[in-house]
Amino acid sequence: MTIEDPKIRLTKISDSGDEVALSEIQARIYMVRGEQVMIDRDLAILYGVENRVLRQAVRRNINKFPEDFLYKLSGSEAKELIDRGVSQNVIPSGYNTGGMQLFAFTEQGVAMLSTVLKSASATAVSVAIMRAFVAMRRFLTANAGLFQRVDLLEQRQVTTEKKLDVVLDRLEELSPTVTTEQLFATGCIWDAYTFVCDLIRSAKKKLVLIDNFVNESVLTMLDKRNAGVAAIVHTRYTEQVMLDFEKHNKQYEPISYVQLPHAVHDRYLIVDDEVWLLGTSVKDMGRGLCTVIKVGFKPEDVIERLK
Repeated sequence: MTIEDPKIRLTKISDSGDEVALSEIQARIYMVRGEQVMIDRDLAILYGVENRVLRQAVRRNINKFPEDFLYKLSGSEAKELIDRGVSQNVIPSGYNTGGMQLFAFTEQGVAMLSTVLKSASATAVSVAIMRAFVAMRRFLTANAGLFQRVDLLEQRQVTTEKKLDVVLDRLEELSPTVTTEQLFATGCIWDAYTFVCDLIRSAKKKLVLIDNFVNESVLTMLDKRNAGVAAIVHTRYTEQVMLDFEKHNKQYEPISYVQLPHAVHDRYLIVDDEVWLLGTSVKDMGRGLCTVIKVGFKPEDVIERLK
């Protein structure tokens, strides 16, 4: 968060005489433990000294830096700063609780720092930083109501998401499970369609359809399977069927085609390790009285008998 204040101009605050933008300082001010602070490594950069020199100066005058002026960051606090996108110049890659400890200076601590550093520009830098703290504080105060409303909206969003999760979990509990047998009367096309689609969605590893008559609508139904679930269709060869497979597989997750070596009277849908007997072709489900029932055969027993 940066706030430019036209009344504040920072000029020649470094030994080289370079100007430092207010926004550059503000970008190095963080909220930790509910207050604005700056990290020792950032301050060393702004003051134009090595971080080692800055720390030595503080240690020699440690009585001037009580806990409300200076404190060490915990490992979790340092990690939070990393997650917030703190410059890698401040916190090195791979920082953990066992790495070098970071120090946080409050506004009062920064003001005291200028009195113990010997840099020629220390006073000017300190003044510039104090102005940045003041500008940040003005901005936060002026927009406190806005921040409060944003925080309230975020809390409401979290509450809404929790309520939605409860509703979805409840709906899932109340949703009918796939029964092991189903009888569809003539004209129950939608019921049959949704039942077969539920079977397809229930697959975790593979789907194998054995059906003499397959068209593009059947391939579309098989597309309702979960990602990563393999689909294989054993069906008769026709030029139209081959064209449907070719067009489908160019645009969607491929479905494997295996030509039936001979006519097959019954239709089967293998879902992982379960075998379902279909009373009619999938494309005609519900058009006439038909049954779908799970049988006790092993998938390999059915596949073997196709040869």
